[in-house]
Amino acid sequence: MRIGTQAPRLAVGLTRVSTAEQGNSGLGLEAQQASIRSFVAAQGWTLVAEYSDIASGKDDRRPGFQTALARCRQLDAVLVAARLDRITRRAHTLSQLLEDGISTRAADMPSADDLMLWIYAAMAQKERELISERTRAALAAAKARGKVLGGNRGYRPVTGPDAQEAARARREIADRVAHRLALEVGSVGAKIAATPTAVARALTARGVPTPRGGTAWTHTTVARLLDRVSCGASSQPGQSK
Repeated sequence: MRIGTQAPRLAVGLTRVSTAEQGNSGLGLEAQQASIRSFVAAQGWTLVAEYSDIASGKDDRRPGFQTALARCRQLDAVLVAARLDRITRRAHTLSQLLEDGISTRAADMPSADDLMLWIYAAMAQKERELISERTRAALAAAKARGKVLGGNRGYRPVTGPDAQEAARARREIADRVAHRLALEVGSVGAKIAATPTAVARALTARGVPTPRGGTAWTHTTVARLLDRVSCGASSQPGQSK
């Protein structure tokens, strides 16, 4: 770590934006570059290189970031950004840079040294974690109160779903399930006294799921299943209960 040592005379600038739109416009990058150059000039240092990334600050594999680090190691230069979060959003990453002997500076905190920047990064990371926890807790509480979460972000259909079509689709699915399970019922019924109660016990013992996905059959469930298959047989030739 360089805490307490003479400030480096060479500097490497690093800029970052999070989206392709910001990167293509150049506005975000240009503003950061101007801030870095002003800071370096005020320190009396020499800016030897500048690198940029269009990526999240959580991604330490960014090519511009990695190239800037390599140049800092090569020239024993300080890494300068307009703001600390332009370098990284992870306190662990900043700590590793200090252990590797790479000093960092943020133009918006000109008096902060390596240790102070690490403390700021750790505090910012903790605050993000707390905000995330509070958000999850608030959403869970709202959901428990019955509040519908989410909203229309421009891709929700203008018209609502067709209730009749949805009901028809549900009936078709239920009929297919009923006919499939009827085969199980028929197989069991052929081997035992085919009363609904006896069939229900056998199906439960075999672990056959009920029409609703449950595990416990009743004589009522068996009877309703057979009724559904019987009612649908006339519209589907070849099907039997």
